[in-house]
Amino acid sequence: MLVEVGKIVEGKVSGITGFGAFIELPDGKTGLVHISEIAEHYVRDIKDYLKENQTVQVKVLSMDPSGKISLSIKRARQSKPASSTRPEEIDWSRGNTENLSFEDRLSKFLKDSEDRLHDLKKNFESKRGGGSYRRSAQTY
Repeated sequence: MLVEVGKIVEGKVSGITGFGAFIELPDGKTGLVHISEIAEHYVRDIKDYLKENQTVQVKVLSMDPSGKISLSIKRARQSKPASSTRPEEIDWSRGNTENLSFEDRLSKFLKDSEDRLHDLKKNFESKRGGGSYRRSAQTY
């Protein structure tokens, strides 16, 4: 298989460093996935995301004349068409609301939102000292 810029290919992780991972491509060449091209969010440790000999889909970003190949895992994921499956990180079954009417779902949502907002405000106030500064300043 010919590796070209813009193509999505499958490769095997051949090495992991602090700044990225080396991927062995189908044509025998090796490219680098920089740490910033592994996931959408900040990656502290590459080993949390990749293991040696793991097969991954990568997008070829660039190939320079000296033979260096720049790859991206996150852009390979972005290029895939959106699937109808639900994301795995969201627990859609939590609070099973399938049998509730729209009004019941809405009131449950509003109650949950109010509870979360109240918890956030309470947490924020405790970090600021509970607002005691304002009270003591006003009494003088």
